[in-house]
Amino acid sequence: MEPAESLADWLRLTLIPGVGGSTQRKLLTAFGLPSAIFSADRNALGSVVGDQTADRLLDTDNRNAVKNALAWSEMPHHWLLCLADAEYPQDLLQTPDPPLLIYVRGHLAALNGKALAIVGSRNPTPQGVHNSEQFAAALSKAGMTIASGLALGIDAAAHRGALVSEGSTVAFVGTGIDRIYPAANRQLAFEIADKGAIVSEFPLGTPPAAANFPRRNRLIAGFSRGTLVVEATIESGSLITARFSAEQGREVFAIPGSIHSPQSRGCHRLIKQGAKLVETVEDVLEELSWATRPSAPAADANGTPESHALLPSIGYDPCAIDEIASRSGLTADVVSATLLQLELAGLVASLPGGRYQRIPPI
Repeated sequence: MEPAESLADWLRLTLIPGVGGSTQRKLLTAFGLPSAIFSADRNALGSVVGDQTADRLLDTDNRNAVKNALAWSEMPHHWLLCLADAEYPQDLLQTPDPPLLIYVRGHLAALNGKALAIVGSRNPTPQGVHNSEQFAAALSKAGMTIASGLALGIDAAAHRGALVSEGSTVAFVGTGIDRIYPAANRQLAFEIADKGAIVSEFPLGTPPAAANFPRRNRLIAGFSRGTLVVEATIESGSLITARFSAEQGREVFAIPGSIHSPQSRGCHRLIKQGAKLVETVEDVLEELSWATRPSAPAADANGTPESHALLPSIGYDPCAIDEIASRSGLTADVVSATLLQLELAGLVASLPGGRYQRIPPI
């Protein structure tokens, strides 16, 4: 990693308001390292980025912000990485718009494994949560780092799945790294930092803002060899991540769902546009030519309730108790009691409105 003196110049450059990534890269191309940029005179800077930006570069006083960021980086497991650092994520470095500087909390070793992004709805179905957790756990066990955005719903489930399998997970956030958003994921963020890493390109103290999250999504896509969308509406931000992934030449995967569910329509659109339809973990591993394969899940020792006679009467589309009773020929009371057993066994999910849905094995 760069010494503090050099990091101060990188921080100074990235903390100037109104000087974005494209301008920063133009300056680095013209002058080399940030120290050379700030050693250049006003005329030389103006010839590259214009007089107004040159004035901003030389007249902005951000010494306190630089000092605070350097102090933050001196805390245990806190890191500042610039483009010149060997620990900087190499897959992200190959994208058109890598941030000049990233803030990292956790373990640097998590940043350069082979990663897969798992993203999706903030308001998933129980089936979507199950799919996200199980795919993340199996892929993590196969040696992949799971990347996501620490959002509620599918993102959080993906991080949890990776942590349960004792694999690596990286969360990219749309705030300053010293802020946790949403607050409901505070404990999850601590666990991610303890076993993986949290990454932000935003200055310390940056609050959540709508414009930050598409920028965050491009980092998730750029960090990963591919993006798996588990559930998404047509308006879901996870489709932005998928688009970035495709534009950067990475793989895009999508899990299909019920034609009646709004949470499946984004995935179906991606599949129509050429995303790989995913039914099993093997579909992802084979497409990425990943040699390691996860072990098959252990069979239920009792042989039940997986083989229970009611299961064939429960569809993968949501259905009501009366409909299940009609299909199975059982009374509603028997169906209700059996559904509770199946739900506790993780084979059936209860949905709003008294409906149920079968959970397929991953």
